[in-house]
Amino acid sequence: MEENKYNSLIEKIATMIENDGVSLDEQNVQKLQKYKEHVKSNSNLTDDDSMEIVYESLLYLKLKNSDSGDPLQKGDEFGAGFS
Repeated sequence: MEENKYNSLIEKIATMIENDGVSLDEQNVQKLQKYKEHVKSNSNLTDDDSMEIVYESLLYLKLKNSDSGDPLQKGDEFGAGFS
């Protein structure tokens, strides 16, 4: 997947998660199913790859809500996959 589309999808899922008030530490796959299905419907990714996008979205939100600056640049330090 093109990097810009990948990053855009992460930001879109992150916005959905924020709007729904989901905990950033959520690990229950059933509670995250909605987001995985949204990723799958907007891409040609597998179940595992779609879930990875959801988890990266949660990580993005954690970095975004921290006091450590720009989450996209900080993500590179942790190898988070978005830039």
